[in-house]
This record gives sequence, C-alpha cells and structure tokens, in this order.
Amino acid sequence: MKLLKKYLLLNFSQTFFPIFLTLYTITSIIFLVKIASLTSIIQINFLELIELYSYSVPTILFYTLPISIFVSLVLTLSKLSSEYELIVITSFGLNPIKILKLFLPTLLLSTFLLLLLSLALIPKADYMKSTFLDKKKTEAQFNIKASEYGQAFGKWLIYVNEENKGKYKDLVLFQQDTLTDTFIISDYATMNNQGSSLSLNLDEGKAFKFTDTINQIDFKKMIINNDIKQSSNINTLDDLIAYWEDMFNDKSKSSDFIFYVLASIFSIISMFFAIFIGYFNPRYDKNHSTLYAMSLTTIFFVITLKLSYSGFMPLLYIPLVWILLSVVVYLKKIKPHY
Repeated sequence: MKLLKKYLLLNFSQTFFPIFLTLYTITSIIFLVKIASLTSIIQINFLELIELYSYSVPTILFYTLPISIFVSLVLTLSKLSSEYELIVITSFGLNPIKILKLFLPTLLLSTFLLLLLSLALIPKADYMKSTFLDKKKTEAQFNIKASEYGQAFGKWLIYVNEENKGKYKDLVLFQQDTLTDTFIISDYATMNNQGSSLSLNLDEGKAFKFTDTINQIDFKKMIINNDIKQSSNINTLDDLIAYWEDMFNDKSKSSDFIFYVLASIFSIISMFFAIFIGYFNPRYDKNHSTLYAMSLTTIFFVITLKLSYSGFMPLLYIPLVWILLSVVVYLKKIKPHY
C-alpha cells in the first residue's frame, strides 16, 4: 500500500507542478501589468516593483492552487485510466474510495494552506500594499516639481512656476466638480508634512469659484489640507480577528470571506467529481477529463462568486449541495463498474 501511495503521489506531483507553474506564470503577468499601470500615478524603481509584486503573491497562490490541485487530481486519475493502470489496481481490491483516501492528506493540507492564505495572509498583504501605495502617493504630492504639468495635491491639480528648497513661487491650483470649478492663484507657498496629513500653506493670492457667477476672494494666507488615507493595521491575531469581525457590517468584506472559504474547500468537496471524471474505460470511453475538469471548476467559481453577495447561507448550502451532487453521480456512474 505504501508503494502504491508513493506511486500515485508521484504521478500527482508530475501533473500538478506543470499546471501550477503555468497558471502561476500567467496570473503573475496579469498582476505585473496592473502594478506597471500604477507608474502613471507613482514612481517606483525595480526593487519597489518586486516589493509590490511580493504583496500580490498570496493572492496569486490562492487563485492558482485550488484549480491546479483539482485539475491535477483529475488528470492523474485519467492518465492512470487511459493506461489501464486503474483497472489493474481495482482488480486487486482497491476501489475508488480507497484510492481517494490516499490523496486525502494532500487535499486536507492544501485546504488548510488556502484558508491560511485567504483569511490571514491576503488581508495582511493588502494592508502592506495599501500602506506602501499611500506612502508613495504622499511622496509624490510632497515632491511637487516646478514647470511640470499633471501634478496633483489631493483633489487639486497644481502647477508651480518655481521651486527652491521646499518653497514654491507662482502657484496655480484647479479643482473641478459637477457644480463648481475652483481656481486659486498664489504668489508663494510651502508644504507641511504632518505624517497623517499634508498641508499646503499659501501666501498672497486669489481664489475664484465659477458657478452661474464668478466669486473672487483675495487672501493673505490660506491653508489647504489633504488627509492621508490610513488603512486598518494588521499585526497580530487580534487585529486579524477584528478585521474579519467587521464583515457583519461590510457587505464587500463578507462576500470576500464567503468566497475565500468556499474556494479554499473546493478541492476537498469535489473529490467524488474527480473520481467521476478521472475514472473511465479507455476501450469504450474517450478522455475528456481536461474539458470536464475546467468546466466544473468554472461552474463552481462562478456560482460561488455570484452567491457570495447573498448573505452567509451559501457557506452552508453550497458545500452540501455540491457534495451531495458529486456523491449521487459517483453512486450512479462509477460505483457499479468499479
């Protein structure tokens, strides 16, 4: 039995790693493109690009591992079926359930790893990424350069004619919304970084507000504040628990929690579907395991994603219905023959 288990796991690993590495590479490219698009907002060097990418690794792993594990299990069984090895193994008294038990520790370990990734590491990585981006945005706003267009200070577009050691001369600020346009001209200004906020201190200028009429204000001193967004810190287990406790008041966070849990247990609640797809007689049946496995995976994730916004009940009835359906299919299609 030990030799058989070793042989089955070896076949599983030979199927798993090519699929996982392919999906991981494709997903990484997508995330790198998204990170590269941030350069239109902030300036980052190569090391900072790697740092930002590292914050995306838990998410990449979470989306690639469940698919890789289930598809690999199906393809491992289908490969053994197509080479008549499962028929030989079955003839020695090992039915599909007993073979499935050999894969059970691997599936349980992967489920635990996915729950750890989704419920602990992804929130922590998102917090670190948000903190990093807020810091870079603050640096971009604090380092306003002279004679450059397209710079921003909070909701304001800003243009500076001259800059000398943090002192600005001849500034123009513009802000537009649906009802009014605001235009500010100032002779001099300085920037003040207070950690949680930035303030632009303007001296000697004029402010114009354009509605149906034009209103003008002359000022000797004006302060424009820009609060820096602060994310909830996640450093300890208590912080993590507090983070998820908020899901009862935050529909988006509750949806994430439901999707994370259901996606994490996907491979283990789909074991009987893996048997149904992977077991076949190559003399009479064609091998459509890849198509069936990908279709089933897509159906599950689409259903889970759609129902995750409908409250916490999907956490109960989606696994129950999925397991019940897979067991019924197994009892009707596979058990009578193997």
